[in-house]
Amino acid sequence: MTTQLQEPLTLTFAALADPTRRAMLARLAAGEATVGELAKPFPVSLPAISQHLKVLERAGLVRRSREGQWRPSRLQLDPLDEAVDWLLARRRTWESRMDRLEAHLRQTGENDD
Repeated sequence: MTTQLQEPLTLTFAALADPTRRAMLARLAAGEATVGELAKPFPVSLPAISQHLKVLERAGLVRRSREGQWRPSRLQLDPLDEAVDWLLARRRTWESRMDRLEAHLRQTGENDD
């Protein structure tokens, strides 16, 4: 049985919850980068950036490779696509409920006259 912490969607949202990791993903959207390049805009240590990268890797949002001494990180879009699909499905539900509430309120308001 899969625990909640191992579910891909849970890992994706947990990784996205941190503003440093979101900024790192935004940087990776422009192209691959090394740990040092990812660390530049942040006032934190390289080990801290490496920890953030591990969280992103565990969530499947980043893939790291080795090219000689260079270890570039690359953005992986599949987990983001799954998160967007989940959010869009929830949005349709929420909009449907709001439409029903609006119709109910209109009907109730008309009956008050």
